[in-house]
Amino acid sequence: MTRTRKTRSIAFRLILAVLLVELLSAILVVFLSLGYERHIHFRAFDVMLHGRADSVLGAVQDAEDVGDNVMLDLPDLHVPPEDVYEVWDGRGHLLGRSPNWQGSAAIVPPRRDGISPFMLNHRHYLLLLQHGSRIVDPGEPGGGKLRPVTILYGAPTEHVWHAIRGAVEFYAAGSLLLLVVTGPLIAWLLHRGLLPLRQLAALASQVSVDAWEFDPPASARSTPELAPLTHAIESVLQRLERAFVQQRTFVSDAAHELKTAVAVVKSSLQLLGLKERTMAEYQAGLERCLGDSARLEELVTKMLTLARVEGGATTATAGSGCDIAACLSNTVAQLETFAVLRGVKVTVEEPAVGTCQVPLAGEDCALLVSNLMLNALQHSPAGSEVKLRLRGDATTIELTVEDHGEGIDPNTLPHIFDRFYRGDPSRARATGGAGLGLAICKAVVERAGGTIELHSETGKGTTVTAQLPGTCAPPAMVATGS
Repeated sequence: MTRTRKTRSIAFRLILAVLLVELLSAILVVFLSLGYERHIHFRAFDVMLHGRADSVLGAVQDAEDVGDNVMLDLPDLHVPPEDVYEVWDGRGHLLGRSPNWQGSAAIVPPRRDGISPFMLNHRHYLLLLQHGSRIVDPGEPGGGKLRPVTILYGAPTEHVWHAIRGAVEFYAAGSLLLLVVTGPLIAWLLHRGLLPLRQLAALASQVSVDAWEFDPPASARSTPELAPLTHAIESVLQRLERAFVQQRTFVSDAAHELKTAVAVVKSSLQLLGLKERTMAEYQAGLERCLGDSARLEELVTKMLTLARVEGGATTATAGSGCDIAACLSNTVAQLETFAVLRGVKVTVEEPAVGTCQVPLAGEDCALLVSNLMLNALQHSPAGSEVKLRLRGDATTIELTVEDHGEGIDPNTLPHIFDRFYRGDPSRARATGGAGLGLAICKAVVERAGGTIELHSETGKGTTVTAQLPGTCAPPAMVATGS
């Protein structure tokens, strides 16, 4: 059994991330405060040890004996009862020690001045070894005699660690309190900060096939992070609306065209059944029905072709394509008979190129060239001329088809690439047109990333120019294979 993963909102994840960062920061502050407080307190503790050792040194006095020795004046010595000390003269004689110093024989004093830890009576101490000197008989000639003195002074560290723990606990409590206080505040701020996003989502959810109105809130437009998303949603909805409108129009127009074609076939059959007919009349009626059926089949074929091209089912993949120059030559050869029957001369301006690769499947390339040429031939009077030109460079290939027919009405030009649009319906039906040829050409060109334009003057003719991305190779390079 698969377990579905529970999704979390962006606000929840942001709040959790901020709280985790604050928690890690609090832990870091606690560790830093531990190091800082330890350094400060033990530095003060070291200063205190030196001060108390100096006070013990001050209690060392002249013994006023024959040997000019020194002694430790205990009544002048005032040290905390938990501290320990030992005082030695230069000859290694013990001058005195604190009453609570036990087991001192087991203590190995440091070899040089400094502070070192040690254990005494199961308590942690820091022990200071300090060498000093006292002057005996300072009033005698020569300024008296200098007597070296060694002092061992230690103090317990429990109260230092207690102070450090107190400071660290204060920092920890403050950080925890800050975390508790800022948590709800952050949640509220994020809730307010994500309000434009929720408003944008609410408005976008109201868009449907029957209601395309989308007016994003000003807060979403003015927010730098949401402005690109707002623009993208608007663009997508506009394209979707155009696609739905285009689809509905296509379905409506297709249904109308198919209904008309079917009605023509039906009426021809009904006409045959109204009365007894001769064999010749039946034969003529069936031929009319076959002609109408052929036009219906052609209409359906063009509709399927347009749907396939717009769907991109046969769009050439990256790095592939076809040679439009060869496609042009093949199409001219195929339509040569049709041009002769129409009495139209076809002229091809030989391009100064060898091959012209375009990002189109061979089938779509042939469809583009044949539709443009067939459209020019159908609208050219007998004795006129249709010119085809192919030009190209390293990035762009241009195909031009020019005729000298009756031209197109200026009011018709804006709709010339629309589906099922006919400037002259009677003429279109006479030539078998369904108003899909130029729509298919536009879909093929735009699918390949190109553009197509049509210029026409009434009574002078029409010129169609299709520009496609591609590369043309010089004839010499093709001949040598280089």
